[in-house]
Amino acid sequence: MNILSYGLLGLLTREESSGYDLMLKIQPHWQAKHSQIYPLLSKMENDELLASRWVQQSDKPDKKMYAVTEKGIEKLLGWMITPVTAPVTRDEFNLRILCVGIAEDGSMRRILNERKNWFLERIRYFEDLKSRIPQDNLRVGSREFGSYILVQKGLMNAQTGIEWCNWVTQLLDGQAAIQDPCPSNSEN
Repeated sequence: MNILSYGLLGLLTREESSGYDLMLKIQPHWQAKHSQIYPLLSKMENDELLASRWVQQSDKPDKKMYAVTEKGIEKLLGWMITPVTAPVTRDEFNLRILCVGIAEDGSMRRILNERKNWFLERIRYFEDLKSRIPQDNLRVGSREFGSYILVQKGLMNAQTGIEWCNWVTQLLDGQAAIQDPCPSNSEN
């Protein structure tokens, strides 16, 4: 099984879902397309990690709903105790920033503004997700607690990204001295 399979199982521990709903729910955490998700669901169903049922709809095509089985939960719990791999960073923005020494000031500002706007959009996106989590589920032990703390992580990352863009803009404008904005803290 791959990591996406475990993520899908994890989402299904919360509620029965269609493949399309699973794709939407996993997007904030893992980029996946229909073409990846549906074959995994089929394989996990064949391996008895999932069960499914068809739901008839009058105004749309029938949809297949998936639920995790006890065998699926056992598989997921086994994965949960394995070590977590290091995160993978693959960001075109970072590669472009490596090249700023040869770029004109205008292109650097354009790149920064584009990324700042992206961070602002991410904040709106995560605020919307946060507003959908019922207040009584914002507690340790609830099924939605993981979603809540991950939404908060997304918000914090976006806010930090905006701060970084503002800091670099201040450097470009000569309003900030080139110094380490985050001195090391040896207590961590």
